[in-house]
This record gives sequence, C-alpha cells and structure tokens, in this order.
Amino acid sequence: MGKRDLVRAALQMPTFHGLGVADDQRFDHIARTTQSAERAGFDSVFVMDHLYQLMFLGGATQPMLEGYMLLSALAARTERVNLGTLVTGVTYRNPAHLGKIVTTLDVISGGRAICGIGAAWYEEEHRAFGFDFPNTATRFEMLDEAITILTTMFRESSCDFTGRHFRTEGLVNVPAPVRVGGPPLLLGGSGERKTIPMAARRADAINFNCMVDEVPHKMEVLHRSLDAVGRDRDDINVTLLVSLVTAEGHAEVEDLLRNMVRGRGMDPAMLDDAGFRAGLTSRMLVGTWDEIAERLGTLMGQGIDGCSFMLPAHVSDATGPESVAEALRRAGLITRR
Repeated sequence: MGKRDLVRAALQMPTFHGLGVADDQRFDHIARTTQSAERAGFDSVFVMDHLYQLMFLGGATQPMLEGYMLLSALAARTERVNLGTLVTGVTYRNPAHLGKIVTTLDVISGGRAICGIGAAWYEEEHRAFGFDFPNTATRFEMLDEAITILTTMFRESSCDFTGRHFRTEGLVNVPAPVRVGGPPLLLGGSGERKTIPMAARRADAINFNCMVDEVPHKMEVLHRSLDAVGRDRDDINVTLLVSLVTAEGHAEVEDLLRNMVRGRGMDPAMLDDAGFRAGLTSRMLVGTWDEIAERLGTLMGQGIDGCSFMLPAHVSDATGPESVAEALRRAGLITRR
C-alpha cells in the first residue's frame, strides 16, 4: 500500500456525548460506533486529543475522554481500522513520552496506529490544566523537534537528541512498533506559511481543516512546498476534514440538516436564508448519496486522497457510519461491503 492509500475514508469523532447516552454507557456507545465504521469499510477512526470539549461543541461542561486511553480500548474492540488522534497538540506531552504512548498503541493494535500531531491552539484548555501555551513561532519550533524525536523512536534503535525545547539521551524504544517503518506521522491543519511546508518536508500525511472550496488552492501550496524540498506527491497522503450529512433522498437529507441545526441550539428556519446556509455548510458535504459521490469525485480530481468524515447528524446513532457508507462506496472511497 502506498502512502496515498493510507487514509481514504476515515471516521472522526468530534464529540463523545451521544444524545441520551449515560456516563456508564459512554464507552460502549463509542466502541459500537467504531465497530460500525469498521463493518462499513472505513479504513481509519480518529478521535480528538483534547481534555476539554471545544467551545463551539459545548465547551468544558461536555464529556471529553483522554484520547490515547480511549484508542487503546478501541484497539481491543476492532481488527482492521487504523487508530489515531486528529490531532495531538505538541504542548500536551513530552514527545519522547508521546512516542512511547503511540508505540504502545501500535503494539496493542497489531500495527494500526497513526501518529497525528500539530502545533496546538486551545489556549483556554492549556490554562485550565496548567500547560504552558507559548507563542505560535515557539509551538512550531517545538513541533519540528517533536517530529525528529518521534520519527527516530519509530524507525531507529536509539534516539539521542538535544534541541531548544526537548532532549533525549540514550533513549531506546522497546518493543519497537509493529508497523513496518513505524506509525505514519500525520500533521493536522492547513496553514500555508508553516503547517503545509512542514508537512511537505517531514510528514507522511496531512489533514486539511479548511473550507471545501479552498482545496484547490491548498493543493497548489502543497505542490509548491513538495517541489521546494524535492519530494514527490506520492510521498504524502492528503485528506480533508468535513462534516457529512447524507441520505438516499433529498427530504431525508434536509431533515438531517435541520435536526443538526436544532441540536446546536439554533432555529432550523435560519436555513431558509441562503447566506446562512452557505456559511454553515462551507465545511460540509451535504446531499444525497449520488450527490455526495459526485462532490467527492470532484475533490479527488482536485488532488486529495480522501476525507476524514464527521457525522454530526448521527451523534445519537451508534450505527451512523453504516448509514452513510453507500455514498462513499459510490465515490470509490470504500470497497468493503
């Protein structure tokens, strides 16, 4: 399998609350959702690596589980899907410790770990948990050093590193990762000055977090960045993070979208305003199975390899991934039935 096939159809779980799911049933709900994705043919399942829920998804009062403990438990409930965070902030863990954690996930899962990492951004969360939150330039320096430590731990017999922010001395990582070459390194983000050029230099994959119509421009930036360092496009997997609202017929799609808006505490009638609808759906794929397959075909033609799909309209349904799989099959992103 080439790098461009690493992630084609991923499920990203941005929330852990589930409508009507009690705390003592929360993990079982998440596990059943993950198993549904695996049955449906998704190749990867990602969770966020945050300690607070994001502000626009309810904030600190909403449930949030620690990412790597959750992924290790999901590894025991699954057989085929890749597992990772989308993504881990470099400020949350010493990178050598993170390397050991991701290696352990790779061993537990039989070689299915993906190491998602980024420069971090959620300042409120950092303050609450007592983490330092340096300026942007410093966080990207930390990210660059962390990538060196992680890739060395995954691929070499020992790691000695001295940087401005991190150091290791005689570090050995035993047992080694199961996956040949170690867990792939995935950078999250779509910043044109720092993130995309860093991914072009150092990553196995990048997940864009941008509006759907920005993809052609982001791909141009990526191509220029790859050319600048002498790397081939086939050396990196490129995905787009999108919310997916789809069903077989138009009426059901509209119902799902309106229910999603209602679930966010807004009046569904606001969707009747064309400007509001366009803004809301700028980071979404909304349509029937055939319409989604066509839009995904367009995105693939613009150069991406796949998508990480969030299913906000299905948060209460542990079989949600199976309910949308037909659209992805028609687009050729899923082949399993």
